[in-house]
Amino acid sequence: MLIKEINGCRPRHGQGCFFAENAVVVGDVVLGDHCSVWYHAVVRGDVHAIRIGSKVNIQDGAVVHCTYQKSPTTIGDNVSIGHNAIVHGCTIHDNVLVGMGAIVMDDCIIESNAIIAAGAVLTQGTRVEAGTIYAGVPARKIKEGESEAIGARLQRLADHYIGYADWHR
Repeated sequence: MLIKEINGCRPRHGQGCFFAENAVVVGDVVLGDHCSVWYHAVVRGDVHAIRIGSKVNIQDGAVVHCTYQKSPTTIGDNVSIGHNAIVHGCTIHDNVLVGMGAIVMDDCIIESNAIIAAGAVLTQGTRVEAGTIYAGVPARKIKEGESEAIGARLQRLADHYIGYADWHR
């Protein structure tokens, strides 16, 4: 794992975090407790701040970045960032799944208990309402009204990733 200071900012993390051997975390990055950053994932806080809550998993090949002096990245609790997803300069609330290969662009806001489907592209400034599922290119709402069920499902997914991390330690 590469944890690197950039411009006087060194990444910080809470208790129980797992970082794969080839994960990269650099710059102004703060992760909460029980987070995992998986193989070939990059969390790059070199041009703006990245704040990540607890029980967040950033899966294999995912990239979390931001826009220079304009758009930081904030991620809440119980968030799963799927394999090869890109999360860039946006705000993601609690209990969210960003599916495999999805792209979330600058200034997007994803409210709690939402799912961004695999391969979806959220264009700049898109707001995803709580309890909805967005899919497509560009992403559009395809389902709504299941906030509690989605939230419970995503909390279980976050808990499972804590267990998976234990397997890899």
